[in-house]
Parts: sequence; structure tokens; C-alpha cells
Amino acid sequence: MSVSADWPLYEVFLRSKRGLNHVHVGSVHAPDAEMALRNARDLYTRRNEGVSIWVVASADIKASSPDEKDPFFSSSADKVYRHPTFYRIPDDVPHI
Repeated sequence: MSVSADWPLYEVFLRSKRGLNHVHVGSVHAPDAEMALRNARDLYTRRNEGVSIWVVASADIKASSPDEKDPFFSSSADKVYRHPTFYRIPDDVPHI
């Protein structure tokens, strides 16, 4: 087994041009975040296609489950407590 297999896994996000979003492009193993950033640069920007790279330890990423879709992303329409209808705005407060 190689040493790199024991290193933490980092997810790599690349922004190809200014104004665009970072996009997940792959993963790298590295002993620390600084080396992960360097490895990601060498691996994913060979043709000068990136302007910014993010690396995030895979262990630090938390995600919702597709099984939780309905309760997690349910509409706020049925959650009346989220709407500011339970108090009166004083007359001296400017309305936009």
C-alpha cells in the first residue's frame, strides 16, 4: 500500500473564469491542505484553465441525503411562523 492511500482525501473545486462558480472537478490525497492545493493545481490546471482553486477535506463536508429531500427542502408556505404576519409595523417605521 502506498503512503498516499493513508493521506486524507480532499475534494477539489475549480473556478475556470472570473465571475463563474467553483465547480467540483475531482479529488486528491495529500498530507495537509497546503499540499492538497499544490497537487490540485498540478493535476487540474495543466492548461491554465483555472483562476481559483478550493480544496476541502472530504471528512469536513456534510451533505443532505436524497432520502431527506421532502422534509429538508419542503416549501416554507406551510411554515407560517416564518412569515412576518404576527406583528404590526409601527407607523414611524419607514416602509419600502
